[in-house]
Amino acid sequence: MRLRALLETDALGLRLLGGQDELDRTVRGVMTTDLRDPSRYISGGELVLTGLAWRRTPEDSEPFVRLLAGAGVAGLAAGEAELGAIPDDLVGACARHRLPLFAVHETVAFASITEYVVRQVSGERAGDLAAVVDRHRRLMTSGPAGGGPEVVLDLLGTDLDMRAWVLSPTGRRIAGAGEPLSTGAGAALAAEHLAATRGGRRAPHRVALGGTTYSLFPVRVPGHAASPGGQAGELRERALSDWLLAVEADAGEWGAPRLDLLQGVTQLIAVERDRRDAARTVRRRLAQEILELVQSGAPPAEIAARLRVAAPVLLPGRGTAPHWQIVVARVDWDGEGGEGESGAVAQSLLEEILVDPVAAGLESGDRIAVAHTGGEAIALVPMPAPDPTEEGAGPGGLQADVLLAAVRDPLTAGLADDGRLTLGVSAPVQSAEGLRGALEEARHARRVAAARPGRVCAAGHHELASHVLLLPFVPDDVRRAFTARLLDPLRDYDRRHRAELVPTLEAFLDCDGSWTRCAARLHLHVNTLRYRVGRIEQLTGRDLSRLEDKLDFFLALRMS
Repeated sequence: MRLRALLETDALGLRLLGGQDELDRTVRGVMTTDLRDPSRYISGGELVLTGLAWRRTPEDSEPFVRLLAGAGVAGLAAGEAELGAIPDDLVGACARHRLPLFAVHETVAFASITEYVVRQVSGERAGDLAAVVDRHRRLMTSGPAGGGPEVVLDLLGTDLDMRAWVLSPTGRRIAGAGEPLSTGAGAALAAEHLAATRGGRRAPHRVALGGTTYSLFPVRVPGHAASPGGQAGELRERALSDWLLAVEADAGEWGAPRLDLLQGVTQLIAVERDRRDAARTVRRRLAQEILELVQSGAPPAEIAARLRVAAPVLLPGRGTAPHWQIVVARVDWDGEGGEGESGAVAQSLLEEILVDPVAAGLESGDRIAVAHTGGEAIALVPMPAPDPTEEGAGPGGLQADVLLAAVRDPLTAGLADDGRLTLGVSAPVQSAEGLRGALEEARHARRVAAARPGRVCAAGHHELASHVLLLPFVPDDVRRAFTARLLDPLRDYDRRHRAELVPTLEAFLDCDGSWTRCAARLHLHVNTLRYRVGRIEQLTGRDLSRLEDKLDFFLALRMS
């Protein structure tokens, strides 16, 4: 299609700000970006859509336009939603580089322009995909009930005789028409895709698996911002967060029209990815609010109120209050790398890891809330309270080794030789009072995982008790000094005041720090228990809300 066709389409509402003499340029594709330098992702002939988030000062316009013109784009369309009117410095830069510039009214979605361009280009180059694009347009306007990417993939099969699947970065099937991939094939394809991406190979990647050739196309999220780590950081983030389209065919045998056609399909699927990410924002915000309350030492009643708000979102249709479990993940890179970038990558990976690997579809992660702070991602995972009428009822929860079983190979390929993912899992807790301790427990378990070799490692709460195996090997003088330092102040106080601080400490640890259960076991009022624990902390200088101090007291009691 020609650029002037955009102006002839009233529904797009585009205004030409410059480049009247260049409107006969051919548009071969469309790209949405707010990267300061998107040239590495441009093949030439694209209409570039931008929300202008890259522009911080007027001086930013000249290098941005120069890079686009040098990469051979057909034109630039800038949205008015961010800054209102298109700035004069951008208009001038486009005029100097003879780059046609359009203004996109704030009421026009970039997705509408993308859908229009892809439909026109695909129709001109390969009419056999026109039905796919048109069906997807109807899908987008009809909402989630329209069928999602499954509709597009179904038409690829019926119209083009291509079997295709959309896979997550770990190989989980998100969408696919017809027969599913064989067991383990998704993870194997994802591993090959991640290794090729980290190795800098140009897509599509062709992979032979079980006698069948697959072509792998990245499904790029429109408008990805530049990451703090620069080009290397952007490559890491994309490799570990992009979906991929796996087609059962050899793209090496295709001509340029068919390759462009499949690239258009990935852009349409990316719209569905955007829709999924927008819905996930609510759950991320809930997790962030609860995490901030827990870390700031807010009263349990305030945290419990937030949990009551979160429970219907994360466990729709459940009438009982859930138990909760905390999972902490961290991605560390060798050499340079921004901590904020690592936190976002860890958040994306943790959201994927917590989805059941056999659960297909876009909605399978609807009960996962992950926040990130600094370089650390923290998940608040709800579990339905067990039915007390069932035999052997009790909180089960996530197991660290099981979480990584299905995703270890693809993640290892994506982390390559310069990244590590470590993960820690807490024990289930029954109330808001236990969340702070659960967070510390998950963090401590993650540190245990970090001490192990390997690119992808996890540890669970049950492994924190393994130190008991080492107690017989601690020298007697070290044992006596350690226990005396922690327990002698409490024993002396008990002898003088008959306060029973040591039995209280033992019961408190046995009850996993639960005020209500400990008070019930000791037949005390909760306020009396709080007074005793406060006296223990005052005499020893320790804080029983911290996992490290709980472990020290536990060891001291075991060695005494």
